[in-house]
Amino acid sequence: MQNINTFNIQRAILKDLNLLQEISINTFAATFSSSNSAENIAGYIEKNLNLQQLALELNNPNSHFYIAYANAEAVGYIKINFSDAQTEKIAGNTLEIHRIYVLQSFHGKSIGQLLLDKALHIARDAKCENVWLGVWELNHKAIQFYNKNSFIVFDKHDFMMGNDKQTDLLMKLSLLN
Repeated sequence: MQNINTFNIQRAILKDLNLLQEISINTFAATFSSSNSAENIAGYIEKNLNLQQLALELNNPNSHFYIAYANAEAVGYIKINFSDAQTEKIAGNTLEIHRIYVLQSFHGKSIGQLLLDKALHIARDAKCENVWLGVWELNHKAIQFYNKNSFIVFDKHDFMMGNDKQTDLLMKLSLLN
């Protein structure tokens, strides 16, 4: 078990593109390969996690990436979307958490929580009413994490993983207190 002595989060910039891709592919494959075909995983990675697509996302002024470092090693990231960068039209001033990716070897070390806390801090600073996200209905570990953080299911949508139609739960946290 690795001891984390120092931890920090930094906003990603274009020079971090290869690092974002590496974390994305490793995390996506580790999380979803056991429940999806190799062809569907490869197709998703090729279409959505290629350098050109990630660069488009990173250069979008309404999308922000933050990389988590533990002992100076990049171990995960969060991608948040504002305004028209959001993947769904949600009423009001909202922030979407599009991805929280933490390398599997760093699960259980509170990195996901620290990244989520960063997103919530940004949302509060932006005076957002809600923070929302989509999570695959079979990703029970993630759903439990979001439930623990007071997110509630408010809707669902279809998500195509190659030729497999899956369901994402849409979850939100109200910041109006």
